[in-house]
Amino acid sequence: MDKVVAAAMTAATSKVDWMTSDRIEALAAGHGMLNIPVIAIANVVTEELLAGADISVKFANVRHLPVEDILAKAISAARDAGDDGANAALLSAAMLYMVGAKAQVGIPAGNRKLGAMARMIAGVDRCGVVAIPTAKMNNKISGFPAVQAVYQAMAEGKLSPISGRDLPDNVGGGPLYGHSALGEDIIFPEMAANGARVGTQAMLDAMAGAGIHPHPFTAALFGSAAILEIIHPDAEVGAAYGQYQKISSAYLAGKTAAETAGLPEKLHMKVTGEEYETARVMGDMGLILKDAGGASVIGMMALDEIFSSFQEGIAGFSGGPVNAPLGHVCAYAVVAMKALLEQKGDQEAVADAVAKDRASNSLDPEMALVAINTVARKATELRNGPVTDTLILATEPARCNALYSRATRAYEDLKAGKDLAEVVSALDEERQANVEATANAMFSGALEKEVVIRVTKLCGAARRSGKIVERYWAFDAMADVEVTVGGQTAKLDGFVHDALPGIVKGEREDIAWAAPLAAAVMSELYLASNTIINVTVPAAVAAAMGKMSPEEAARVAEQGCFLTVGIPGARERAENVARLAARIVAAG
Repeated sequence: MDKVVAAAMTAATSKVDWMTSDRIEALAAGHGMLNIPVIAIANVVTEELLAGADISVKFANVRHLPVEDILAKAISAARDAGDDGANAALLSAAMLYMVGAKAQVGIPAGNRKLGAMARMIAGVDRCGVVAIPTAKMNNKISGFPAVQAVYQAMAEGKLSPISGRDLPDNVGGGPLYGHSALGEDIIFPEMAANGARVGTQAMLDAMAGAGIHPHPFTAALFGSAAILEIIHPDAEVGAAYGQYQKISSAYLAGKTAAETAGLPEKLHMKVTGEEYETARVMGDMGLILKDAGGASVIGMMALDEIFSSFQEGIAGFSGGPVNAPLGHVCAYAVVAMKALLEQKGDQEAVADAVAKDRASNSLDPEMALVAINTVARKATELRNGPVTDTLILATEPARCNALYSRATRAYEDLKAGKDLAEVVSALDEERQANVEATANAMFSGALEKEVVIRVTKLCGAARRSGKIVERYWAFDAMADVEVTVGGQTAKLDGFVHDALPGIVKGEREDIAWAAPLAAAVMSELYLASNTIINVTVPAAVAAAMGKMSPEEAARVAEQGCFLTVGIPGARERAENVARLAARIVAAG
C-alpha cells in the first residue's frame, strides 16, 4: 500500500499543471489573467522592503528617488511573468501603494505621482480614462460613461460654482486661483465632489445597462479618475473640508465617489487588520489609474484581485468564499506581502495566519488552500521570493493531506473490490456535501436563521445537445437547487437555465429571495475543475495497483466523476499522472 500511495501522490504533484484543468501554463506568459505577475511584484516589493528600501514619494530636488528603483524591479518582474508595459505599470504602482507609498506629492518642480512614475519607467504612453476598460464581469465597459457625464455636467455649468467667463484677466491660470480662496475654498472642492458624483453614478448606470451587476468599487474608481483628469489633482482645499495638508481635492473626489457607490467608510486588510480610509483609497487609486497608462481588461481584472485582499469584499474574486478559477488567485499574495512586512519576515507566523484566514472564508476550505498552493508553485517558475515561499508553507499541509486521504482511500476501496468509477463518484459526492454544509453554516450565521441549501440534480445538456455539453456540464448546467431559510423553502428547478432568467425578468418573485444563496453554492461547484485531485489521484492508484492501464484508468475516472470534470482537461492529466505512478511502482 505505502508504495502505491507514495507513487500516486508523487505523480499527481510532479507537474503543477496536472493539479488543475485550468490552463495555467498560459498564465505564465500573461494570457487570460495576470495574477502571476501580481505575485511576482509581491515578491519583489517584499524583498526590497524587508531589506530596508525606501518607498517614499517626495518632492525632493533630485533627479531620481529610491522608490523608482523598486518600481523598475517590480515592472521588470511583471513583464517577465507576461505583463505588457501598461499593465505592469498599473499593477506595480498599485502594489507599492498597498504597502504605503504615497500616490502623489509635490509642487510643479519636484512633483511626483506614483502612477506617472510607473508609466514613465515602463515606457508606455499616457491613456485617458475614457479609453481604459473595466475588468470583465462577463461583459465590460470603459471609463467613457464617467468621462461623458463629467463633461456634460461641465458644459451645462453644473460642475463648477463659478464660470470661467467671470474670472478677471491674469487670474485664471496662476497662483491667485490655485493657492487662494477662489480655487481651494470654492472651485476645487465643488468640482471634485460634483464630478466624482456624476461620474460614479454614470458608471453604475452604464454597468446596469450593459447587463452587469453594478460594481461599486469599479464605479467609484472610474468616477474618481474621470474628475481628477480635469481638476487640480493635489490641490489643498478650504478649512471647512478638513485639516490643512490632510485633505486634498483627490481625497474629496474619492470620498464622494465612495459615498455615491455605497462603499463602506473603512476597509481592513485580511490577516493584519490594517485599516484604510476608503475615501483616500479611492482618490489615490483614481490618480494612479489616470496616470499609469492604457491598461487592458486583464490588467484591470488583476487590479480588482489586488483589492480582493480586503475583509469587506469590495472587489475581486480570490479573497471571497467562492474558490476562483486559478487565473484569479492572488489576493493572498497581497495579504502575505502585508503580513510579512508587519511580522518582519517571519514566514511561519504569516503562513499559519494565511492558512487559518483562507480556510475560514471559503465554501471549500481544503480546495481553496490547494488552489493557492498550485498558483504559488506555478509562480515560482518565473519569480521566487518570500511571498511564494510563505504561500507554499501555508498551504502545503493541506495539499499533502488532501492527496494522502484520497490515495489511501482509493487503495483501500479498490482492494476491497469497488469499481474505480464508484470510488471517484463518492469523492465528488463528498466534495459537494462539504460545499453545501459549509455554505449552510456560513449563511446560517450571517442570517441568524437556519439555512439549508441542497443541489439535488447536476448534469449537462440543459438546453443543448452534443458531446461537449453532455460530458462537461459547466457549459450548459442542468441543476435543481432547494433552499430553506427559517422553515421557508424554495425549489429552484432548472436553476441556471430556467429559474434565473425568470427571476431576472420578474417572472419568479416567489423564489427570487433564494437565488443569491443558491448562486453561491452553484458558483463554487461550477468552478470545481480548478483542482482535479478527485480524478487524478484515484486513477493513479488504480494504474499503480495494476488494475487497469493508465488510459483506461483515466477514462473510467473521468466518467465516474460528475462534479470535478465540469470542463475538459481532467482526463488527459489523469492519464499522465496514472502513467507516471505506474512507472514509479514498476521501477522499484
